[in-house]
Amino acid sequence: MSMEATAKPQQPSLSLPWKTRIILSALAAITDASCRKNGTVNRRILSLVDFRCPPTSKSVNGVATHDVVVDEARNLWFRVYVPTQHAGENLPVMMFFHGGGFVLLSPDDPPYDAVCRRFARKVPCVVVSVNYRLAPEHRYPAQHDDCFDVLKFLDDEENRSKSLPENANLLRCFLAGDSAGANLAHHVAQRACEFKFERLKVTGVVAIQPFFGGEERTDSETRLAGTPLVSLKRTDWMWKAFLPEGEGFNRDHPIINVSGPKAVDLSEIKLPPVMVVVAGFDVLRDWQIRYYEWLKKSGKEVCIFEYPNMCHAFYIFPELPESGQLIDKVKDFIHKISSDVATL
Repeated sequence: MSMEATAKPQQPSLSLPWKTRIILSALAAITDASCRKNGTVNRRILSLVDFRCPPTSKSVNGVATHDVVVDEARNLWFRVYVPTQHAGENLPVMMFFHGGGFVLLSPDDPPYDAVCRRFARKVPCVVVSVNYRLAPEHRYPAQHDDCFDVLKFLDDEENRSKSLPENANLLRCFLAGDSAGANLAHHVAQRACEFKFERLKVTGVVAIQPFFGGEERTDSETRLAGTPLVSLKRTDWMWKAFLPEGEGFNRDHPIINVSGPKAVDLSEIKLPPVMVVVAGFDVLRDWQIRYYEWLKKSGKEVCIFEYPNMCHAFYIFPELPESGQLIDKVKDFIHKISSDVATL
């Protein structure tokens, strides 16, 4: 018998350089140190490593940025990323929601500032990165309300003209996010479908490794224990910090288990096309694949891209080839949907 006939297919392996592994380990350690057993967050520890990127009114690598305050009382604001080399072009708008388990991070954290600059420059598009309130100080639905309120804010012509460049086309508005931000992107898009906007239209959703879950323990949650950044212990803590107190803790809540026993019936909801991104070494991958299958079964237009050798949050590391590949996939998705909208 030949060697080819007896050789087993090569199994995927987590492919990360040591620098990336060290950064991921440090992020996990900081997360664990700041999330207390009593369900609160030690923001003081976070402040010791909390480096922020200020907006840059002058173009840096082809992108200029500025911040817009929506509601000072709840610290609701967003950062706008404008690709300066495309000033004469009609550009789609990407509404971006950052990850962090609804508990951590913000648009001006270096990884998210950098990735939004890449989206703006490479798609190209005008990116609106939202600073929403964080749990456990502000529990659900604060985060989802904040993100939806930014849509309503920009639907007002006066607000739009003061906040966005003239070439930003809100009739081609894409909701995008990673992890908790992808959860937000789905639910805010669903809500937008049932709201009558004057000038804004949500035309697509980019769900990068969405943060979903449920009462069940899936194969990937147990089999991939020990992979970087995400663990059952951390996700359980974050879900408890996120859900309202006094309602009873159940991970089959439809905001968490989006395709579970309490799932919303999408049959009458005109959800826009969705792009789902999954990684082979992400503890959450089974929930993400179920989300894709649920959308497909519900008759929605959806596509999925898997990176078998990557882990959660891989795309924020520009040194990884897969990070650039994902940016290109997002670019292709936005261009295709934008083209389809233009022909209607």
